[in-house]
Amino acid sequence: MKNFVLDRPIAQYIHEHTTHPDTLLEQLAIETREATGDAAGMQISASQGRLLTMITQFVKPAVVVELGTFTGYSSLCLARGLSGGHLYCYDVSDEWTAIARRYWEAAGVADRVTLTLGPATETLPALHAQVDLAFVDADKEGYPAYYELLMERLRPGGLIMVDNTLWTGYVADPSRNDATTVAMREFNDMVMEDPRVTTTMLPISDGLTLIRKN
Repeated sequence: MKNFVLDRPIAQYIHEHTTHPDTLLEQLAIETREATGDAAGMQISASQGRLLTMITQFVKPAVVVELGTFTGYSSLCLARGLSGGHLYCYDVSDEWTAIARRYWEAAGVADRVTLTLGPATETLPALHAQVDLAFVDADKEGYPAYYELLMERLRPGGLIMVDNTLWTGYVADPSRNDATTVAMREFNDMVMEDPRVTTTMLPISDGLTLIRKN
């Protein structure tokens, strides 16, 4: 159970009352911990994964973009929610996304996913398609650039979901001024002040912000 901002009993209660991941997702979570060590904390929580699938089912997108694939948990959840659309994933690690590829195949969703390796600021501009739904879970200092690249492609009414926007609660702690915390605060403020969007922040896991283009 991964939750940094809610009291543990409440977080545990939510976990117990959210549909649990199936065996394949559980296996992926275990393999991620074994293969990546401390970096496994980058994987989204099971409750986030369930939400990503449900939102994808609600939106019924033709084009989904994911920035930051890691070992594939979030992309698998997004791909499973598709009903005819396609998921474009962007990441910089061939090693970690190799795990993702195996699980896409095992889940029978590999034909719904295209993976591009390289910095998203260099690779995403080549995507000439209108985006319906996006999920951002990459390097935090890069969020403003990723946001603008997605906004250029996002259809009116489209949705961007951004992970880690509470950053372990540090964004609300004025004594925390490390580079990543400051970057997340500045990103959150930028989105809040953007007249092009309507936004809400959910206290799920490490904070998930939903941003709808007006």
